[in-house]
Amino acid sequence: MPFKSLKDKIKSKSYSVAFGEVVKINATIITAVGLKVSISDMVKIVSTDTAQETFGMVTEIDGATFFITPFSFVEGFCSGDRVFLDQTGMNIPVGDALLGRVVDPFMRPIDGKGNINCSQLSPIIKAPIAAMKRGMIDEVFSVGVKSIDGLLTCGKGQKLGIFAGSGVGKSTLMGMIVKGANAPIKVVALIGERGREVPEFIEKNLGGNLENTVIIVATSDDSPLMRKYGAFAAMSVAEYFKDKGLDVLFIMDSVTRFAMAQREIGLALGEPPTSKGYPPSSLTLLPQLMERAGKEEGKGSITAFFTVLIEGDDMSDPIADQSRSILDGHIVLSRELTDFGIYPPIHILNSASRVMNDIITKEHLKAVLKFRRLYTLLKENEVLIRIGAYNKGTDRELDEAIDKKEAMQEFLTQDAQLQNEFGDTINSLMTIMGLKNQ
Repeated sequence: MPFKSLKDKIKSKSYSVAFGEVVKINATIITAVGLKVSISDMVKIVSTDTAQETFGMVTEIDGATFFITPFSFVEGFCSGDRVFLDQTGMNIPVGDALLGRVVDPFMRPIDGKGNINCSQLSPIIKAPIAAMKRGMIDEVFSVGVKSIDGLLTCGKGQKLGIFAGSGVGKSTLMGMIVKGANAPIKVVALIGERGREVPEFIEKNLGGNLENTVIIVATSDDSPLMRKYGAFAAMSVAEYFKDKGLDVLFIMDSVTRFAMAQREIGLALGEPPTSKGYPPSSLTLLPQLMERAGKEEGKGSITAFFTVLIEGDDMSDPIADQSRSILDGHIVLSRELTDFGIYPPIHILNSASRVMNDIITKEHLKAVLKFRRLYTLLKENEVLIRIGAYNKGTDRELDEAIDKKEAMQEFLTQDAQLQNEFGDTINSLMTIMGLKNQ
């Protein structure tokens, strides 16, 4: 290794001369004494027998005793092992060299393409954008998906949730958004998902194209702390590009696995399981992550999509409920539409974009309201129409909905490999609704 590289590596990691000692270990927590530490301090645990090393974070302090949640597994460590304080704190290297790469939460490459040289360090944990420094969301952010661009229009700097049960099509929709989004930088966080899904998402959903894209991965077999801070590390990468004045697309899959990681950590530390097994810290952690996305005056923006796994398709799940209250809109995927072969299976009537009315034209809004009204009429009278109990001419508006049924269903359906231009989408919506695009 060249002397300069060795010098930089040593300089980037400053460890204390003093060290503490491990006194107790279980599957999720290491108990130690002998160091003066603070909550969220990073430490390195070194085995005195095998020189094996692992990193951890101080998550609880009780007098002279402190408790460490490790970033990896604890096999091979024992009482008497040494604990060193990492004085650089929770910082990760960030830079343009990350583009096109697949990395772990510490920005170490896992794609086999060699080392990544980034000299700038960025803290994983940052305060969200101050309320009065947030820019107004007044520009459309096109994602190339007709049903979203046309009926749930997203704004630059908006935070949206994609809510769905298992196997409904979240990953496919994520891939469509990443490929079709009008953003110069794209950051994808795959948190707590199966390892098999990572290469599948890259090859099948993204077509192997990682241009201007960074993928941060912490799979389900990683420790809870890696899964938790993988999400924060990914947001720090997005903030690096936002601070350079760029508009960033941030996609995270999934918030539920992120909350589950905090549940494991919280329960191990003795927190009470208050809501469906989730401790209070799981719910308070969500805004700390989600509020870091947005548009900042004088800088760029982070437009974020967070997927939320709804267990048993129950929208009252505590994580889904808390997420909806924080986000600026929600896209609900329907298992029923999947069964009908409609992809992406977005349930338009249960979905909403809270900023749409402020960023689209009056003509566009009129077409959206008419589409939703006609679609609602079709859903309400579906049984009557199917059994032939409705006589045409009874309700003029329902007659129009029946006439436009096929066109509306075609508008909601889109091949996963296709991306639609925003202007074409709006013109198509206007034509179906019989409104002139002025």
